Amino acid sequence: MTATTTAPLASPEIHPPAGRPSARLRAWATRAPLLPALIFMIVVTQLPFVATLVISFFDWNSLYPDARRFAGLDNYQEVLTDSDLRHSVWTTVLLTVAVVLASLVLGLVLALLLDRRFRGRGIVRTLLIAPFLVVPVAAALLWKHVLYNPEYGLFNGLLHYVGGPQPDWISNTPLLAVEASLIWQWTPFMMLILLAGLQSRDHEQIEAARVDGASDWQIFVHLTLPHLRRYLELGALLGSIYIVQNFDAVFTITSGGLGTANLPYTVYQSFYQAHENGLASAAGVLVVIGSIVIATFALRVVSSLFREEVSRA
Repeated sequence: MTATTTAPLASPEIHPPAGRPSARLRAWATRAPLLPALIFMIVVTQLPFVATLVISFFDWNSLYPDARRFAGLDNYQEVLTDSDLRHSVWTTVLLTVAVVLASLVLGLVLALLLDRRFRGRGIVRTLLIAPFLVVPVAAALLWKHVLYNPEYGLFNGLLHYVGGPQPDWISNTPLLAVEASLIWQWTPFMMLILLAGLQSRDHEQIEAARVDGASDWQIFVHLTLPHLRRYLELGALLGSIYIVQNFDAVFTITSGGLGTANLPYTVYQSFYQAHENGLASAAGVLVVIGSIVIATFALRVVSSLFREEVSRA
């Protein structure tokens, strides 16, 4: 008796109906309008960064173009070992930490105040947001000449009115002078983020805690702060991204002198004053890498916030 084998039936090939495009074609048709924007973004942002990365491996002084040579990682080693450059890195860290922490604390206080209902709250909110809308260079000039000037500045005018001393604020406390102007400008940003967090609280839970006899301080510590943790992280990360790259305040108020030169200003000095293209490019690449690291954490926090809001809905 012979066994007969039956060949497996071939599955019929599925074709889209006539006149209907395939799924892949529809996907490309959906993405096609975004291609010009993607190409523009690559040309404007990625190609210059690649060029900067390539130049960072060369010993290249624009005053002596014929002496250009491949230096490998020497520029990065100099950035990390040179005392002036290390000091600029430390100044950048100190400036960022001080401004972000102070802005967060002040922004939290203002957000808690604006979360309460009172007459004229809309006007007060608008006035408090105004510093963040000022052009950074204009804000730095405002602090340098209108507030800090030892001859006609507002601070010394108030001290003269009460019979106090007349200090030269920028010369005596240069880093604090830069920090104060940045704190003034970035506190509204932190306030907006934290105010959005406060307004997304579960008010029924807060009312239940009040009924159970919890004080305002206990509600703040055990309910409000845990709820604001993600918003505090987001404000700190976004603020760090911008403060690390800040150039306007340092350049305008102190011109990088008196120990206030941060890494972006050092890049400016190396490129435009010393004409050391390779060294400036290496320092710039390190700034970009640091910003990318911080931005990665910021994106994770933002995505977690979105997931929390979706789960609540």
